[in-house]
Amino acid sequence: MILLAIDCAASLCAASIYDTTAGRELGRSVRDLGKGHAEHLMAVIDEALAQAGKTYADLGRIGVSIGPGSFTGVRVAVSAARGFSLALKIPAVGVTTLEALAAETRAALGPCKVLAALDAGRAELHAAVYDENGQAVHEPAVLALDEAETIAAAETMALAGTAAQLIAGAATGMDITLGPVSATADIGTYARIAAGKAGDGERPKPIYLRAPDAKPQAGFVLPREQK
Repeated sequence: MILLAIDCAASLCAASIYDTTAGRELGRSVRDLGKGHAEHLMAVIDEALAQAGKTYADLGRIGVSIGPGSFTGVRVAVSAARGFSLALKIPAVGVTTLEALAAETRAALGPCKVLAALDAGRAELHAAVYDENGQAVHEPAVLALDEAETIAAAETMALAGTAAQLIAGAATGMDITLGPVSATADIGTYARIAAGKAGDGERPKPIYLRAPDAKPQAGFVLPREQK
């Protein structure tokens, strides 16, 4: 089966074409944008398909990063994945950025428990803990730094994500092992995880652990005329 994986959860706009039967990547395209994922995603997918020598008709599954991450980027990727799923009549599966970072850590360090954490600002972290087999021990949640430090201190585990060094710096006296400290994993990691997931569940939905910063300004709302 040929799988398309896409990720817009951080600064990257990335796509991978993955052969699940052979267990290898056939093509990829990655652009470091910062923003503007919506304008570039289709071109990035087309480049990956062209490199792989495949077309949309060859696809049997879509994998997509569902966050936590950029509010807009996650929405762009998930909307595209759901659209492809509907149009091509193929399943789409979601992969969180935290489970992808944990998987990348295990690939680098060997089997281990991983605390994957992203710096969410406002002294908050988006974090989750995964065991040696990639199963979630603690599902993605908003944590304070001291809460993440307590979890990391409870038993031996590796740290990954943009908040990994922050946690390591706070956890004095601990033997810390660091995995990738980026905001998202390599697109090939998303493809491999998506290939191993069941493809008959609900369509992927974004993971938003915190409400968006932009809110309507109620002070400018005009009162309705009373009749």
